[in-house]
Amino acid sequence: MFIIFFIDKSLLYQSYLESAMKISYTRYYMTHQDHVWLIRKGIHKSGGVWADFGSGIGAFTLALAELIGKNGIVFSVDKDAEALKKQSVTFAKEFPGQDIRYMVSDFQKNLSFPPLDGIILANSLHFIENKELFLMQLRNYLSENGRLIIVEYNADTGNEWVPHPLSYVTFSKLSMDAGFQNAEFLEKIPSSFLKEIYSAYAVR
Repeated sequence: MFIIFFIDKSLLYQSYLESAMKISYTRYYMTHQDHVWLIRKGIHKSGGVWADFGSGIGAFTLALAELIGKNGIVFSVDKDAEALKKQSVTFAKEFPGQDIRYMVSDFQKNLSFPPLDGIILANSLHFIENKELFLMQLRNYLSENGRLIIVEYNADTGNEWVPHPLSYVTFSKLSMDAGFQNAEFLEKIPSSFLKEIYSAYAVR
């Protein structure tokens, strides 16, 4: 006696897609192209004066430099001098001759800049508890129509490593309360940590 089983190929394909999605969300590592992709829509012109707050070893500093080009100036701010030293080596190799100025400092302190065309805060804002006050401080650094671009975990509940994340919905409201306008969602990307990372910007 023979029993024939008919398999619905559409169900198999759906199962494959679901498995692929699970893999992508549990095992994902960002590349330089990902960093560029996350912030590129927030940078509307080449050149200008920008700052990367909490820049670390420079993942988004490099992306920023690529997008604003050689006529731009970048202030790279981090309290970790060793991280900035590593960043400087990579930056000199990838973008020789570009104007970058390293500042060893806690980015929560009052700092001195020329009027900035933009600020990048990539995985930095989740360390700040009083975000509205801090966003007001950032707004004062920006020139008229200057842009604040954030990259953050799309969640409002954190843990010991990401103590104070904020979803896009929360950022949109907070930025308005701090005096920014025109908050806009840019991109999102899967993450093995808190599921998703998004980018957004707001205008002074």
